[in-house]
Amino acid sequence: MSDLPVHVIANFTVQDAAKYREYEKGFFPILKKHGGEFITFDDSSVTFEGAAPLQGRVVMFKFPNEAAATAWYHDSEYQTLSDYRRAGTTLNFLTMVHGIPPRA
Repeated sequence: MSDLPVHVIANFTVQDAAKYREYEKGFFPILKKHGGEFITFDDSSVTFEGAAPLQGRVVMFKFPNEAAATAWYHDSEYQTLSDYRRAGTTLNFLTMVHGIPPRA
């Protein structure tokens, strides 16, 4: 595992706003517990080239390293909370993107 920062990108469509709101209420404390930082979300992203694979909401957040992101995802409290997201959305992907090492 790397000590470089990682970003997590999620793309999903909200099907049940009330269930998704329950997820949102608990999301930020768990994110912070693992050193995560919310970056942004967008409900109308724009694709300049290629097929537009993104539908619905795109969310981006950051962790100090891969271990922190992995611990967040596997946190039992987060997994329990995720039941609301799973019930209220259609998930296209939840992806971790590694940072670039410093250049020599």
